[in-house]
Amino acid sequence: METPGLVMHGEAAPFSTALRSLINNPLYSDVRFVVGQERQEVFAHRCLLACRCNFFQRLLDTRVPSPLVLSTVPAEAFLAVMEFLYTNTVKLHRHSVLEVLTAAVEYGLEELRELCLEFVGKILDVELVCEALQVAVTFGLGPLQGRCLAFIESHSKEVLRTRGFLELSAPALLPLLRSDKLCVDECELVLAARSWARVGAAVLERPVAEVAAPVVRELRLALLAPAELSALEEQNRLEPLIPAEQIVEAWKCHALRREDTAPGTRCRRRRGTLPREHHRFLDLPFK
Repeated sequence: METPGLVMHGEAAPFSTALRSLINNPLYSDVRFVVGQERQEVFAHRCLLACRCNFFQRLLDTRVPSPLVLSTVPAEAFLAVMEFLYTNTVKLHRHSVLEVLTAAVEYGLEELRELCLEFVGKILDVELVCEALQVAVTFGLGPLQGRCLAFIESHSKEVLRTRGFLELSAPALLPLLRSDKLCVDECELVLAARSWARVGAAVLERPVAEVAAPVVRELRLALLAPAELSALEEQNRLEPLIPAEQIVEAWKCHALRREDTAPGTRCRRRRGTLPREHHRFLDLPFK
């Protein structure tokens, strides 16, 4: 009776080095890509891509003529994907990891996606967190979204001053404005929301109030003192941002001094809310 065979493993390093030498190498390549706005040419090998990634298997099965144009993925991110497919390793960089993560999600490369998420978790900082949050919201990456939100809650003032904050989409901004744990006062949040809406209005060529409409309902105007609310009302006349009825609701809360006139989160203090005399008529202190 023949004895069962035994798998013997050779040295991994020379094998990996040999495959790495084929990345973007025209030698024996049988497919070309033109990637990114740079329109950089990248050489690859159909059989390897097809066996490693279902996305490329389907793409290459269509027999579309070479080169294949992939204009939405930057060249650096695409080459990182190629590195992973050829060697099962990838060198990630802070400035491009979110683009690699985006490509990994779009191409269905779960292992690469997890490597990117692990790397982002290690390098998350004030300048990167809003961009990471946007990617998380766009692709439904719940754990990354939660991690970004927790970071922003602890570094609220610094994050509100970043360009990344101003470039958030409304769906990405909403979870922030709904949080009780932001370490920032409501006055600063109102100013940040106005700056965000101005940038969006300029980019989209739409009125500030229209751009702000999906998010301003989450501002807790009842937390502002009467003088602050009056100043906001005056500025709102000059540059409409907040619906008039929302300001009226805040004034009613001041006039009646009863929390049931502005129920729910609109009276609830955040972690960074500065104390004001009228707060004793609202809810319990933040816990």
